[in-house]
Amino acid sequence: MPPRKRPVASGSPRRAESAVPSDALGGFLNYLKAECGLAANTVAAYRRDLTRFLAWYPEHGPARLQDVELALFTQYLADLRESGLAVSTQGRHLVSIKMFFRYLMLEGVVRESVVDLLNGPKLWEQLPKVLSPEKVDALLAAPDWEDRFPRRDRAILTMLYATGCRATEVCTMTLRDVRLEEGFCRCLGKGNKERLVSLNPVAVQRVREYLEHERAKLGATSDDAPLFLSGRGRRISRLFVWKLVKRSALRAGVSRSVSPHTLRHSFATHMLAGGAEIRALQELMGHASIRTTQIYTHVDHSRLKSIHEQCHPRG
Repeated sequence: MPPRKRPVASGSPRRAESAVPSDALGGFLNYLKAECGLAANTVAAYRRDLTRFLAWYPEHGPARLQDVELALFTQYLADLRESGLAVSTQGRHLVSIKMFFRYLMLEGVVRESVVDLLNGPKLWEQLPKVLSPEKVDALLAAPDWEDRFPRRDRAILTMLYATGCRATEVCTMTLRDVRLEEGFCRCLGKGNKERLVSLNPVAVQRVREYLEHERAKLGATSDDAPLFLSGRGRRISRLFVWKLVKRSALRAGVSRSVSPHTLRHSFATHMLAGGAEIRALQELMGHASIRTTQIYTHVDHSRLKSIHEQCHPRG
């Protein structure tokens, strides 16, 4: 079978090395950080996506960005699909390109962004993976006393589940952010948005035990010092938290697909099952849109079944 021919937008020659200004990507990333206030991890994702697109562009795109047509972007999505990327990842790449071309419009590099006419690949709504309360308890108790810092590890796992915080939010907490006497902690979420989250008695106890028995051995104890430190006295990373959750899940006999975000999903689902209002849950989770929070209403079947049995005359 002859190789598939790739269309070139608007019949322009394949000499696109100078089509995209050399400083455009750097300017765009600075724009995301300074103007949009996006988190470093989000900016890094945009960088990866656009680096791939800009490496692909010279062979397929026109010499002038003004001559770009919609067919170029549909071809790029087709190539991403053929490379085996998940549908959700393809959609993220498209969002990155749309944001980049909107920035180029603001800078006057292009007159219009034709890529905005392109819809992302269809996504089947995937319900998040959730652990039962019993499995959560087993996972939180997995670090044992033979570990180097078992109280720290238990405190980290408990904070992930008790607060519904993202792994990055737990990593960046400082000693000042945790108010054990008042029973709450301060979280710095996406876009540097702050929120306060209550701490239940178990979380307060786990963190207090860590502070009393292990924290002083690891590093500085000033108010602005990180709450959780590695054995070398450095702020823990997302990778550290990911490995901790994986190791604890293996010990507890929980599915290997568990991640720090699984504890966040479990927190949200169990909160709804306990009667929490969805607007309150939105604030606790730090979701910008309630549509993101509403996915958990599809997970909590037990609460709906209970309400049906109590209220329906034939329940």
